[in-house]
Amino acid sequence: MSRYQQIREEAYLGNRQLPALGLVMFNFGNLSVADPLQHVFAIKPSGIPYDELMPEKMVIVDFEGKTVDGNLKPSSDTKTHAVLYKNWKNIGAIVHTHSTYATAWAQAQRPIPIYGTTHADHFTGPISCTPPMDDEMISGNYEYQTGLQIINHLKEKNLSYEEIEMILVGNHAPFTWGKNASKALYNSAILESIAQMALLTEQINPNAETLKASLIKKHFERKHGPDAYYGQ
Repeated sequence: MSRYQQIREEAYLGNRQLPALGLVMFNFGNLSVADPLQHVFAIKPSGIPYDELMPEKMVIVDFEGKTVDGNLKPSSDTKTHAVLYKNWKNIGAIVHTHSTYATAWAQAQRPIPIYGTTHADHFTGPISCTPPMDDEMISGNYEYQTGLQIINHLKEKNLSYEEIEMILVGNHAPFTWGKNASKALYNSAILESIAQMALLTEQINPNAETLKASLIKKHFERKHGPDAYYGQ
């Protein structure tokens, strides 16, 4: 077995889940899976339709963004993934999509408010949105700068990437991550659902109030607290 076979298989299966979950259309998204011991990750090749993917088509890239194994060109977002893996030691997979509702909030340059208990089951505050990238960053190494934009925004907001596993990049789209491909995919699907519900909430009641603190605390702690018991 190839030294990269496991992450190739995981990346292949994860990428095939993106259209199945309704998170992408055409080629608008990518998923990567890392091997932190070898300091490499497997990522979707650029421009290949999801139904034509195979494990051997996954491209192996190091944490500097350089291809180390594979015959195809890696995703155009590869350098963003590389920056995150290099700086965040405790993640194993990253998902980037242009899913409709999460992307709409990113384009509106708005964090997603915490309106309901579905949101509170996962996070205790809004889903953060970075500012639009400045011109100097855009004209430079754009994909690399996108990774730095994500990292710096979380630092500025005093948020931990291990606690908040998703973000909206202003005027762009969402990124999610997790300890493995399943968790990163779950986070991407949850983000899209929360984004849709928040939009509908504001359409139904433009003056809707955000969730009160006692409900936020109850719902988050019953799922993630020391005495967690929630599971449907």
